[in-house]
Amino acid sequence: MRRIMSCQLLFFSLLFVATASAQTPPSQRQPVLDLGSMDQTVDPCTDFYTHSCGAWIKKNPIPPDQSRWSVYSKMADDNKLILREILESAAAPHPKRDAVKQKIGDYYAACMDEKAIETAGGMPLNRALEQIARLHSKRDIGDVAAAMVNDGMLFEFGSDQDFKNSNQVIAEADQGGLGLPDRDYYLKTNPKSEELRRAYVAHVQKMFELLGDKANLAAAEAQAVMHIETALAKASLTRVERRDPDKVYHKMTRQQLEALSPSFHWNSYFTKVGLPVLQSLNVTTPEFFKVLSAELEREGLGSWKAYLRWHLINANAPYLSSAFVNADFDFNQKTLRGAQEIEPRWKRCVSNADNDLGEALGQAYVERTFSAEAKQRAMKLVKEIEAAMGRDIEGLPWMTPVTKQHAQEKLHAVADKIGYPDKWRDYSALTIVRDDEMGNVLRAREFEFHRQLAKIGKPVDRGEWQMTPPTVNAYYEPLKNDINFPAGILQPPLFDPDSDDAPNYGDTGGTIGHELTHGFDDEGRKFDAQGNLRDWWTPEDAQQFENRASCISDQYSQYVIVDDIKINGKLTLGEDVADLGGLILAYMAWQNETKDRKLDPIDGFTPEQRFFIGYGQSWCSNVRDETKRLSAAVDPHSPPEYRTNGVVSNMPEFQQAFHCKAGAPMVRQNRCRVW
Repeated sequence: MRRIMSCQLLFFSLLFVATASAQTPPSQRQPVLDLGSMDQTVDPCTDFYTHSCGAWIKKNPIPPDQSRWSVYSKMADDNKLILREILESAAAPHPKRDAVKQKIGDYYAACMDEKAIETAGGMPLNRALEQIARLHSKRDIGDVAAAMVNDGMLFEFGSDQDFKNSNQVIAEADQGGLGLPDRDYYLKTNPKSEELRRAYVAHVQKMFELLGDKANLAAAEAQAVMHIETALAKASLTRVERRDPDKVYHKMTRQQLEALSPSFHWNSYFTKVGLPVLQSLNVTTPEFFKVLSAELEREGLGSWKAYLRWHLINANAPYLSSAFVNADFDFNQKTLRGAQEIEPRWKRCVSNADNDLGEALGQAYVERTFSAEAKQRAMKLVKEIEAAMGRDIEGLPWMTPVTKQHAQEKLHAVADKIGYPDKWRDYSALTIVRDDEMGNVLRAREFEFHRQLAKIGKPVDRGEWQMTPPTVNAYYEPLKNDINFPAGILQPPLFDPDSDDAPNYGDTGGTIGHELTHGFDDEGRKFDAQGNLRDWWTPEDAQQFENRASCISDQYSQYVIVDDIKINGKLTLGEDVADLGGLILAYMAWQNETKDRKLDPIDGFTPEQRFFIGYGQSWCSNVRDETKRLSAAVDPHSPPEYRTNGVVSNMPEFQQAFHCKAGAPMVRQNRCRVW
């Protein structure tokens, strides 16, 4: 269970500097503050989000193959064009292709070979299906789970840093085994949830029919799958519960796990995955494995065969022939997220290549788009925001000196990772075949699984990244205490060297501050400077934090997402704290950096107003209602309009910048602030 806190889960993230400008001429780039995106008929003190983004929202409808559209998803889409050029060039036969280009090129060529994929149909899964069919005893289910460990079988298994000894990697077993996006989808009793469950069962039945099962049999199998998954969902922790690191750390011996879950044959499983002498591991959710064991006893072998077949096809449908691909799209993208059309194959193949060979593809991407100068400029801004946080911590009126000292120690220990890893991942052990799309995907999964298991018992590689260089996102990792900004987001329009500083700090600076603040949000604060789960707070300061964080949680819990669904303020608390803290830090850094300069208004807006408009325009978005409902259940980030209005309404600097009167919607009477 990799614990990373991403800035924007669905392509809402950080950005920077002048490198991709070589790809897009400055005259064609949207500026970091775009007057044409604003709706100046809306009072900023009433609705700052619409004031900043109203025209953008009208001019940028969601493309039919997308479930949402924003400044950042547009940037990610443009990024795919660069990756496509790299992959098409690498795929062209050339006697002098190096090993990296040959690997990514052959992967892309296989993915784009629609004729071969259509001819194969569902045959690439025959071997695994036959293994399931040969099961004669539930005792052997562990063997199948081990063979198909990356297909969502039963639970998640891998490696992670030890929460109490962050320098070491240990094995980890985590809850999983569900086909719907979240455990709550199985348990909520409202009409929409019941409708989605019926649609899910129909989808599972259709997939069984595509495998050749008769309709009556497929319907019975789908019901068996739903029954098993519902039992596993009931035993799973909620997303809010999983935000508490203490609730997902239960280090056990192998014998303790076997006693907890005796119906699953762990000895055989560990041997099959290559860990025959494993002695201990973290079992994130013990109750889940207890219930899994009980279900293995309770349900018949036929039901378990149906469950295994379903998760095999569910994991692999996007890589098979069009019948499987379209059925998968109809439920997972159209029904759950509202997308109207499937993405063109080239986009899907670019995404697959980035997922399976991200650091091989990333080498070519970085060479083309990310200069040493860009990295230095990004690092300079990071250091300015970190210095602002140091000043902020020193000045906090609610924190005692002893806790401030520990907070400063943690801040100064944060590792700043910009653009790409210092050492590229070695894919030489991964076999890629030019005419074997499904085989490439399966081998890539196996490669990554064993790469993760090979870390167990070894010191942590603190230089490793959890996102690929072309990724349009950023994250903080509490176990390593580092902030990570891939090259994919370090480009215009979100940071523009040709713009004045104010909107750059409001946008990029706010995001850097966001990632830093994650180290001190309700989750991050529980880890120390070295990334260990350790309480370094005095009880009084911890209570002060909780009180201040509760103010933010209560505020966001009042906002409506869609229909009558409100934000789950406890789920989004970490991101909401980071949004507010990040923008406060950015404002502090901007004021410090420009304190000796005379800053004049531009386009009729003062520098302070441009700072906030730059921030507001970073969230310009359109989102389908289906995706809003899904996000309400699974996304720890608040919707874009509240990431704007919710933040600025807590800042007296915003009120002063726009001369808002007390009582205006963007001026909260009881302001919240943690950092």
